[in-house]
Amino acid sequence: MGGLLLRAEGAQAPVVRRPPSGTAAGQAPQGIGDSEIPTIQVQSRLVNVAVNVADEHGAPIGDLQKSDFAISEDGKPQTIAVFEKESATPLSIVLAIDGSESLVRNERLERDAAKRFVRALLRDQDELDLMEFSDTVREIVSFTNDRKRIDAGLGELDRGTDTALYDAVYLGSQRLAQTRNDAGRRRVMVLISDGGDTKNRSSYKQAVEQAQRAGAMLYSIIIVPIAADAGRNTGGEHALITMSEDTGGKYYYVENPNDLEKAFARVSDDLRTQYVIGYYAPRGSRDTSFRKIRVTLTDAALAAKDGLRYRSGYYADAR
Repeated sequence: MGGLLLRAEGAQAPVVRRPPSGTAAGQAPQGIGDSEIPTIQVQSRLVNVAVNVADEHGAPIGDLQKSDFAISEDGKPQTIAVFEKESATPLSIVLAIDGSESLVRNERLERDAAKRFVRALLRDQDELDLMEFSDTVREIVSFTNDRKRIDAGLGELDRGTDTALYDAVYLGSQRLAQTRNDAGRRRVMVLISDGGDTKNRSSYKQAVEQAQRAGAMLYSIIIVPIAADAGRNTGGEHALITMSEDTGGKYYYVENPNDLEKAFARVSDDLRTQYVIGYYAPRGSRDTSFRKIRVTLTDAALAAKDGLRYRSGYYADAR
């Protein structure tokens, strides 16, 4: 079985690839020759926030300008330093697919819909990481822009008996945190599952915190095996909904497997109609605190009828 097994807290499988302790992603570890080569460390205080704006009917509004928005952190107004529309903003995406037995009957539909989603969404400036999760979390294809590699990876999906849902969110967010943060890059996790968390080493709190630290938006496509099943455990479903809302993402229910492609299309449309607003975080002593973000529309008439969706905040030591 190919791919790289990933590990959440306390797991026995090999760990997710990461820099040595104390080394940031993309930064060479210090060691031989450190005394000869000076190192300059720069910490960016830029906070990027992806924002969706919809009218009273839920239709996206894509013609707004920088002056139409205002943003604050912990109640204090901030100056917008970056304003981009989605067409110019790159994406880092983790596509995580539930490999538990409860979804095995939809394997072909799931794989084919995912292939079409990747072909429609991925642009030259984007990258995608493919994972599956069941008893464990496995990275099948690391971040790439090569559609053929992703297609081949989708043909390697394996199946297990359990659903390590929180581990998938935790480890997928961990991988996103290691990606570049250039040009207002958006970090996105698209997760397909029936929502039943049956095996985890990470808690809900750890999973959502890791997503917030990565600045990752979670899009949950929730497969409903039996829509009216009164005995269905909806705890995992509710957790995915809450995480999606807190991270500025969205959730979609799919009751008919044939509608999976439509759900993918809605995720793609949502990502294509986003604004990216950036500001420089104020300096302060609470370097590890969670800071709340609030985005508003400056026009009262627009604000009264339009809805905004964005992440609720960020950890100051993670941006």
